[in-house]
Amino acid sequence: MNAYDATSENVGYRGPTACAAAGITYRQLDYWARTGLVEPSVRAAYGSGTQRLYSFRDVVVLKIVKRFLDTGVALQNIRATVQHLRERGSADLERVTLMSDGATVYECSSPDEVVDLLQGGQGIFGIAVGVVWRDVAAALSELHGERVDTGETLLGQHPSDELARRRRDRAG
Repeated sequence: MNAYDATSENVGYRGPTACAAAGITYRQLDYWARTGLVEPSVRAAYGSGTQRLYSFRDVVVLKIVKRFLDTGVALQNIRATVQHLRERGSADLERVTLMSDGATVYECSSPDEVVDLLQGGQGIFGIAVGVVWRDVAAALSELHGERVDTGETLLGQHPSDELARRRRDRAG
């Protein structure tokens, strides 16, 4: 099987793959899906034994949520940010910087907006979405994807047995 474009809209990622690329636990992923924070846009779980399928963009949002949580942004503000990103769509998302003062999250799409925010005293830290985008693309290109239309498993550039890796992680 050939390597695939990890950012393609025709590719989805199962929960464990999304977790690995976003740097979160499966418990976090499950909780965020059940509470509606970040739901899989390709396929939701619809009963026992079904697998959620996340898009590339979903995984980017998962990683952004993780970064905001790690810096202490309140979950309520993160929810508002996720809602904003959903409504915004993917156009030019890689060029956006999300800034926060811990209470509010601001979207900046130009260096001037970042500077204005910092000079105004609001921004304490920022997340360059383009960096997260590239990190997630690199991580997913190493892992397995799934064709949305056929369910065919797509192998990453350096596929490894995910089950064996999880067993090693648990044993170690």
